[in-house]
Order: sequence, then C-alpha cells, then structure tokens
Amino acid sequence: MKVVVTGAAGFIGFHVCQALLDRGDLIIGVDNLNAYYDPDLKRARIAEIAEQDGFHFHELDVSDPQAIGQLFGVHQDATHVIHLAAQAGVRYSLIDPYAYVQANVTGQLAVMEASRRLSALEHFVYASSSSVYGRNEELPFAIGDRVNRPASLYAATKRAAELIAECQSRLYDLPTTGLRFFTVYGPWGRPDMAAYIFTKAIFEGQPIQVFNRGQMKRDFTYIDDIVGGVVAAVDRPPKAGDGRHRLYNLGNHKPEDLLYFIEVLERACGREAVKEFAAMQPGDVEATYADITESQRDLGFEPRTTIEEGLPRFVAWYREYHGVQC
Repeated sequence: MKVVVTGAAGFIGFHVCQALLDRGDLIIGVDNLNAYYDPDLKRARIAEIAEQDGFHFHELDVSDPQAIGQLFGVHQDATHVIHLAAQAGVRYSLIDPYAYVQANVTGQLAVMEASRRLSALEHFVYASSSSVYGRNEELPFAIGDRVNRPASLYAATKRAAELIAECQSRLYDLPTTGLRFFTVYGPWGRPDMAAYIFTKAIFEGQPIQVFNRGQMKRDFTYIDDIVGGVVAAVDRPPKAGDGRHRLYNLGNHKPEDLLYFIEVLERACGREAVKEFAAMQPGDVEATYADITESQRDLGFEPRTTIEEGLPRFVAWYREYHGVQC
C-alpha cells in the first residue's frame, strides 16, 4: 500500500515509517523539521531511512493547506494517511500556545481536508494523546471517560483534533481512527521527554528535577509496542455501519512510580542521579494509566516491553548516538 506519514522525522513517525518499509509499503514522508527540539536529531532519523527503496521525503508544514493540498494532489493513489505531525509537549504550551493551535488544530483540519480528496483512500489514522483525559481522577483512563477537563492547552488542542476528526469522518464517510498514546519512550526518543532528559543529566553529572516530589505515576510505553499498535490500527479500518471514527488507547497498561522509573534508569546508566525535588508543574497530572480493553479486542494490541527491558535499550542507543564512553 502507499502511505502518507506526516511527522515522519518525529520519534514515533520515524519508527512507523521503518516498520512499514520493512514490510514493503511505499511511504511519502512529510515533516517541517522545526526547531522545537534539535532538528539535527530529526535529520538523523530521516537519514536512517532516506536511502531505502520506497521512501520519499517532503519538507513542508502540515498547517499550510495549500502545500498539503498540492502534495496530496500528486499522490492521489495513496491508500492510507497516518497523521502524526503535531506540536508536542505539555510544558511548552505555556510558552508558545499559538504554536499548538496552528499545528494541532489547523494542521489536523488541513490534512483531513486533503485526505478526503484522495481518490484511493482507505483509512485515515491520526495521533491523539493520553493528555486528553486531563484532570480525570478515576483510573485507568477509558475511552468512554469524559474528556472535557483539559489540564493544559496541549491537551485541549489534541481533544479539538479528535472532534475535527469525528466531524469530518461523519460528513464525508471517511474511515478514521485516533490513537491516544501514553508516554512513549525508546531509542531515537524525544529530548523533551523524561527518559532523555534524565539520561542526559545523569551522564553529565547534572541534577534532575523530580516534580511533585516524585509522587507521580506514568504509563510508560515502549516504542516497539506503540508501533505495533499503530500498524495494527492502520490495517483495520472501520467497516461501514460500525461508525466511521474510532478511538483507542495505546499504553502499557502498567503505570510506574516516577521514582522507580529513575531507579531503573540509574541502573542502566551505571550511576546515581542527583535529584532535586520540586512542586507539581502547571499543566501536569499526577498519574496516567491506559485501559486498553478496546485495543486488545479490536487490534490485538498486547504491550510486552517492561521498563526494565526498555530503558536499558534506550540508554544503549543514547550512548551510541552521543558517543558516551563512560
């Protein structure tokens, strides 16, 4: 099949592209390589797959309707769209809120408008986030839970993207699936995420900030498990009569204490972290925990990687990528 993947230079997008290439799919990768975090890391990811047969990359912004429309117009035979491009990060939404509306709301609409005009389209799949559950206190987070109490603007824009998808799917009979990701980590991960931030600080002998004084839990989910869920979703478009827009949680279904996460990371790095305990950050929540009942039933989703397995793999990649010898 021929797949357009937005956010192809991103953490999840890169791994999804590789998985699809490995099975012989043709990939049209899209990314604007913005500077939210080091663009060199994004370029390095693309370099890993750029020479493979079946991969074609385009540098453009998904929130530019004209550019996206022109690209999709050239690829009318695309059968699937996987829309992963977004402005990520809860805390940065306090600094540049407009970037989130542009990428996550305007970008969602622009890509869906272009997608519905693809003559061969079979399925539109997009990234949502566990952040949409906001200030919900009942755990685990289930698809049927209320999602109208966001804790951050990032969460609000991801929920808005889901509502746009629901609307467009119904208006144009467009098979659509949204995936709520839970705290993804692993090799080639994002530098603004805990595993990367903590590992960098540990190797450099710098202190790490432990928010809410460590009283936090996260449903850390390894990248290979996430990719397996994404590919399974792509291959299972909603059938006519089932409702053309579906949502799924993709999480490890096992929340970990933040302090234990740091302990496992310390063992993988071979040294102890210097911890600075701090108050809860605005926009954060104390715990995330995915109910994956629907994902298991419909997608065969079964996360298998524990943090005891996944974090050492991340640290090994970090050492190699950054040339850390000690």
